[in-house]
Amino acid sequence: MDLRHLRYFVAVAEEGSMTRAAERLGIQQPPLGQQIRNLEDELGVQLFERRPRQIALSPTGTFFVEEARAVLRHAAEAAQRVRRFERGEIGHLNIGLTSSASLHPLTPKILRGFHDTYPLAEVSVRESETYELILALREGRIDAAFLHISTDRYPDLQSHVLTREKMMAVVPIDHPLTRTKKPLDWPRLLQEDFVIYRRTDGPGIFDGILDAVAAFGGRMKIVGEVSRLIGAINLVAAGRGISIVPATMRALHPETVAYLPLAAGALQPLPFYMAHKKQLDLAIVANFVAQTQAISAQAG
Repeated sequence: MDLRHLRYFVAVAEEGSMTRAAERLGIQQPPLGQQIRNLEDELGVQLFERRPRQIALSPTGTFFVEEARAVLRHAAEAAQRVRRFERGEIGHLNIGLTSSASLHPLTPKILRGFHDTYPLAEVSVRESETYELILALREGRIDAAFLHISTDRYPDLQSHVLTREKMMAVVPIDHPLTRTKKPLDWPRLLQEDFVIYRRTDGPGIFDGILDAVAAFGGRMKIVGEVSRLIGAINLVAAGRGISIVPATMRALHPETVAYLPLAAGALQPLPFYMAHKKQLDLAIVANFVAQTQAISAQAG
């Protein structure tokens, strides 16, 4: 059924006149009458009762005019939605976060800013380990990820540094280090047992720490490995050892652990990345990437 036929039918029904309907539609009256007859033939019903100089809806036409209006309304809404989808204003976006990224103050700013700009878009957020997020990106299960590792080694992915954050030592709340007034340096830190975020799950954090220890010429005594940073903090709280975590983690367990500053130069600030596929097939993903970069630039 041609939508044009439905528009013609509704116009004639509303005007109650072929002449006025033709003027409204900007076409000649004879072609309009032919299109109405074609619609009736296609449906196998009589939509109008025709009298000399008068045309009125038949009972069937009266019923069908509401159906026709609904179809035209739905078609107009569908056209509007597909244009919005093409512009990236609607659609579904899947975002992945590491546990530390979920606590970073920039993350809620980005998510809130995107919602404010594109309120009709649907955003789902999932938390996972670094390599699982990278795998999910490559397989198309998520559209963007916030993490602490560059994706340069993956030719199909691209990453952007949004900001950098300080690293801090985390120790049990009653540990002697809490009474140290100076920022902690490697000679003092390496006297302690360490709980670390294992490399397979957090290579960005792990590699940065080990590179710094190697540059100092020391050796770290590792007594525990965890798959999530919050696990390291839990083991520290239990007295298993100390750890080094991004500063954003200090929101966790302040009643059982203390977060202490590191000496200048002990460890480089940790990059905070947004990663996505190089080929941005969906406009909504391109919009999210652009808005994320803009918000991070404004945040400084």
